[in-house]
Amino acid sequence: MNIFKTAILMALLTGIMVAAGNFVGGSTGAFVMLVISLGINFFSYWFSDTMVLKMYNAQEVSANDAPQLYNLVAQLANKAELPMPRVCIIESEVPNAFATGRNPDHAAVAVTTGIMRVLDYNELSGVLGHELAHVKHRDILIGTIAAAMAGVISMIGSIVQWGAILGTRDNDDNGGIIGTLAMIIVAPLAASIIQMAISRSREYDADKTGAEICGNPIYLANALQKIESFTLNAPPIEHASTATAHMFIINPFDGTEKFLKGLFSTHPDTEDRIAKLRQQASDMHLLN
Repeated sequence: MNIFKTAILMALLTGIMVAAGNFVGGSTGAFVMLVISLGINFFSYWFSDTMVLKMYNAQEVSANDAPQLYNLVAQLANKAELPMPRVCIIESEVPNAFATGRNPDHAAVAVTTGIMRVLDYNELSGVLGHELAHVKHRDILIGTIAAAMAGVISMIGSIVQWGAILGTRDNDDNGGIIGTLAMIIVAPLAASIIQMAISRSREYDADKTGAEICGNPIYLANALQKIESFTLNAPPIEHASTATAHMFIINPFDGTEKFLKGLFSTHPDTEDRIAKLRQQASDMHLLN
């Protein structure tokens, strides 16, 4: 169901982007925006992993540097039938983790020193299983494309806004003032809502598959509870950016930006995620 929902949301996002391009410059504008979007997607697809790892100063480690972490990732990757990803550590007391990379053959899993301190071995396996599920589902590619499309739509909205302010656009063109307001306000807002909905949908699937990879949904449920408790009572992870918030297992800004809920949240409600995991554990007869 979540895969079908993601496909529908991506189609809606594409439709908004093409409509926005058409509004600005007719069929030529739509084509230009499509080319720009493809260019952004290409750049993000090939270089976003390097950029985000550098942003958080994530250091790659080997089996000699962090044997317990490295071996746990290796065991889980083998169980998930995935190539061994790069393993990285971020120096931060804030517990969190994310996966990045353009495909399973070029993936990286990053965890903070805080998450290794706060979680026990089983809970950490749940988190790593979740991140490997993102790799397995190619969610990184989906998230990158969705973010790029939303960014293009917002850019078009800004162009239209400045055109209206400077008087370079005739309000009678393409729907008049109503069409202009739709491009300035409605289209970027709708794109943002759809992007967030895609992100939330992929989190549910990663929870389910991650629980299967680690072997027990309760491991991940307990980990999510601990991470959120810390997040709600501490500053966000160092160098955190709202542009990369969707990548983490729990939004690092949940404790400081409480208005990012519902439609505008990158992640489902943690209590709901935990409830689904507990139901999954019950179905697997593992709830004791």
